[in-house]
Amino acid sequence: MYPHEIENTPLLFGHDQRPNIVAVEPAGPFVRLFFRTPHGVHFHDDPFQPFILVSDPTLINGSRVPCSVRQLEGEELFRYQLLFESWADCLKTRDYLASKTGFTPSAADAPYLFISDLSHQYLLSTGTTLFKGMEFSDLHCLTLDIETFCAEGYEFSNPDRPEDRIISIACKESHGQETVLRGDKLSEPELLLALTDIIRRSDPDVIIGHNIFRFDLDYIGKRAQLHGIRLNWGRNGSAPHITPSSRWSLAEKTIDYPRWDIYGRHVIDTYFLVQHYDLTQRGLQSHGLKQVARHLGVAVPERVYLEGKDIAGQFLRDPELLYRYNLDDVRETLAIFHILAYPWFLQTRIFPYSFQNCPLRGNATRINALFLREYLHRGHAIPVRTAGAAPFEGGYTSLLRQGICGPIVHCDVASLYPSLMLTYRLRPARDSLGLFLPILAELRRFRLEAKQAARNSADDKEQQYFEALQQVFKVLINSFFGYLGAPLHNFSDPETAAEVTRLGRVTIKSMMELLRQAGAEPIEVDTDGIYFRPGAGCEEEVDQRALVERISQALPAGIEVEMDGRYRSMLAYKVKNYALQGYDGKIIIRGSSLRSRG
Repeated sequence: MYPHEIENTPLLFGHDQRPNIVAVEPAGPFVRLFFRTPHGVHFHDDPFQPFILVSDPTLINGSRVPCSVRQLEGEELFRYQLLFESWADCLKTRDYLASKTGFTPSAADAPYLFISDLSHQYLLSTGTTLFKGMEFSDLHCLTLDIETFCAEGYEFSNPDRPEDRIISIACKESHGQETVLRGDKLSEPELLLALTDIIRRSDPDVIIGHNIFRFDLDYIGKRAQLHGIRLNWGRNGSAPHITPSSRWSLAEKTIDYPRWDIYGRHVIDTYFLVQHYDLTQRGLQSHGLKQVARHLGVAVPERVYLEGKDIAGQFLRDPELLYRYNLDDVRETLAIFHILAYPWFLQTRIFPYSFQNCPLRGNATRINALFLREYLHRGHAIPVRTAGAAPFEGGYTSLLRQGICGPIVHCDVASLYPSLMLTYRLRPARDSLGLFLPILAELRRFRLEAKQAARNSADDKEQQYFEALQQVFKVLINSFFGYLGAPLHNFSDPETAAEVTRLGRVTIKSMMELLRQAGAEPIEVDTDGIYFRPGAGCEEEVDQRALVERISQALPAGIEVEMDGRYRSMLAYKVKNYALQGYDGKIIIRGSSLRSRG
């Protein structure tokens, strides 16, 4: 079913082809790999030497920590790799280097490069990635959701108030089993112990919840601490490692949350996946579970709806309705996970990150990891991170006519910036191995193959796989420009990014002129696409497609213009803010100025 010729491409998927790895964790002087098999999960311990990259091995003169030194090829700054026998020795050397050089590990101009996650170091060094050879349905998942009591006189539950106990825990396993732990039958300590038993018995690879970090797990952790209960949820019997003040940023939004790491398992918060979804779709009125489920079409039929303020009273009057409500929550959460997590499952097979971490890393960070992995594999030195660069001019945008007009055609350049980089051979100046363009070309080729495979497939599951895969490749392809212009990465190059945007402006203005010459009127222009009103004699779709094809043919080879849509009318309000009416009468709104979330 899977295109093995794609997964066998080391530049994208790493050089380690071992299948069915579901987790990677530190284990003393080893790294422990967990494998999912038809008979359950087993583990294998790989020896591993943690490392730090330095510009000069004499930086550690005076340190008493033993290490070996590997010299890397090339003249880039980080051309020596210090290898340690233990993670503790690696951390001691990190502290020594910070003290001796005066630079923290996060400083862009530090003369050493320290990667703070041991499992990530292993994945980078070995070319290992998770989930190779697996289908999404092979993952064993456990979705959980809790309901809590709220003392009279208060508006919200508080885990620090003794009486605000957990009164229901619903669990749904990916292979069908559903459980509700009832607070009218069990004490709170018994609820927590029963939940631990379920996790130990079902042995999930992934624990899922909606807003699970900021509510469910945080509440569970504080109540367990109140009762002196150890949550032995890890695959080695360990309790979760909790980082109370973690921070995640996406675009202009920052979320503070208490992070949980459970040994041998991944925690996926569908609330975070919804942030990714809404960043591109912009169609959600709320990020709450019930609203997202309705938007995605996975709301449970005849599901129970309760207001938060009514939970405690419902528990006292009729707990059966509360338990149905709790179970409906986990059903919808798992359904949302199945839709929104699939692309991240596929990306985890590409990038050297855990399933939990992959959605939490920015596009540029993930792409940087591809380069680090291949440079380390080839034993090549790595350049220092790009310092903060001067801003450069972006894409051309313009509203040429305000108001209502029609008919309207939208044409755009398929992956404008990546196409320009490939056509004009624009790559980072410090990519001495020349990986940037080959990786980009492979991604584009694989995307076209995946699109074709999706069209040709008669099997629904196979079609879903290839469609999701081509969307993942599309995101990665378009992220290459963002990486090029991003500061604080080892191979980025803002000067080259500025040249790409210059060529983009030239291209879009050439398209506008070609449209005018054909009697069309450009209405709204946005970086890589144009909404225009076709001229006389170009009212039919076949004529409009022919016009777009002529414009494409007039541009340099490799720059392909596509007709992306045709509409009865358009309300153009301002740049990137407009409404379109399709020939079927449906209205499409773009931009925050025309949308209310109230």
